Amino acid sequence: MDIELRHIHKRFGAVHANNDISAVFHSGQIVGILGENGAGKSTLMKILAGFQPPDSGVILLDGAPAAYGSPEAALSAGIGMLQQDPLDIGAFTVIENFIYGSHLTRREAYRALSAQTERLGFDIDPDALVSTLSIGQRQQLEIVRLLALGVKTLILDEPTTGISTEQKTLLFDALRLLAKRDGMSVLLVSHKLEDVIALCDRAVVLRSGCLVGELDAPLTTADLVQLMFGGELIQQKRKHPGTGDVVAALEGVTLRSRRMTVEPFTLRIRASEVIGLAGLDNSGQELALRACAGLVKPAAGRVMVLGEDMTGKPYRAFMQKGVWFSAAGRLEEGLIAGLTLTEHVALVADSRPLLDWNAARALTEAKLAQYQVRGQPESLVETLSGGNQQRLLMGLLPEKPVLLALEQPTRGLDVDSSQWIWTQLLDRCDVGTAILFTSPDLDELVAHSDRLLVAFAGRITEVPDAASVTIDQLGRMIGGAFQ
Repeated sequence: MDIELRHIHKRFGAVHANNDISAVFHSGQIVGILGENGAGKSTLMKILAGFQPPDSGVILLDGAPAAYGSPEAALSAGIGMLQQDPLDIGAFTVIENFIYGSHLTRREAYRALSAQTERLGFDIDPDALVSTLSIGQRQQLEIVRLLALGVKTLILDEPTTGISTEQKTLLFDALRLLAKRDGMSVLLVSHKLEDVIALCDRAVVLRSGCLVGELDAPLTTADLVQLMFGGELIQQKRKHPGTGDVVAALEGVTLRSRRMTVEPFTLRIRASEVIGLAGLDNSGQELALRACAGLVKPAAGRVMVLGEDMTGKPYRAFMQKGVWFSAAGRLEEGLIAGLTLTEHVALVADSRPLLDWNAARALTEAKLAQYQVRGQPESLVETLSGGNQQRLLMGLLPEKPVLLALEQPTRGLDVDSSQWIWTQLLDRCDVGTAILFTSPDLDELVAHSDRLLVAFAGRITEVPDAASVTIDQLGRMIGGAFQ
């Protein structure tokens, strides 16, 4: 199905999210929709998928004007969208989510799910609860569900954020099959230039709500960066870290969850250092990170902060000692949908029973300016783009914590925003803050870590020489090859 957008406009208050955008997407092509955070790419795709109405403009499907005002109507027209956080129901099983919204019987659903997953190379247990799946598996489920509903155009919003290299390979193979063999249109919203270069036939680039250029493959990093940011980005350099005192430690800790056990290990964290935790999904790194902040209680061993035994104490006690955690799921764990930006700042900055709302608003304005958040104090947090939500989260962290435990701190961010986030983090290291972080991005781990730990099958091992390890070597280690 060929799609044409003509003169699409969309405003959110003073923000002109889409400004007179016209573009054509052909069947059988994979097209990258690129732009820095807040450029308007997700808004444009949500308009195409029926989640947002345009203020003005026309959508044509195979040359005929299409008017639909809901995702259900868009699905009926053959357009489906995989959100950055899949729209599934965690309390349902895989097969129950697959059936949802269709007219299939349970027996028909089992057959259809099996046929689609086998064809695309996915491996999903139909009877597993969705809440037990990784982000990558949830994406796979949503893709096969949309295919079962008959979509001819598949839109994916930042699909490689938070998934492993293995899952990304599976995803890309599936998308190539859908476009090249089945003739589908695949639209890939992404900030990762390497993904667009590897996968896409064409790239459409937005900047500040406007379409600024289109490029056909072969695509180059230099050309895409020039269109996205208007110039070359300066590579960030890590300052030589200090060798401060031990500020936190996991001593002989064993961790358990419903899915796995992390074998006993010891980790001592020093002031001003950055420690990266690498690993495939459900390898143990997430448990280790959360144990440092009191969010996972060890089955054995001790958690120490500034020489005090904090084992078994709640997260609030860790916060009072200067340990702060930031989750990968911004709206699931980090922020509160339905609250304004001012209310978020007030929750963190003021513990008094009676709030001074004028002071809270003034502090919010200062935070938004300092952290370059594109939003207003009265904006609801869910109306911000993913990048601006991440900047807000950074603004909610204290300036001089003892330890920051960060789960994917640059999840869903473009290159420029990621560099900006790390500038803020390393500034905190300069005043003594230690950082422990996870990331599925091996480049990020190698670039910023003074020390590297690898989690594999519940065993956590330190990389002997983090300063000289290569991306390929680290990739082999997270797959279990340590020799």
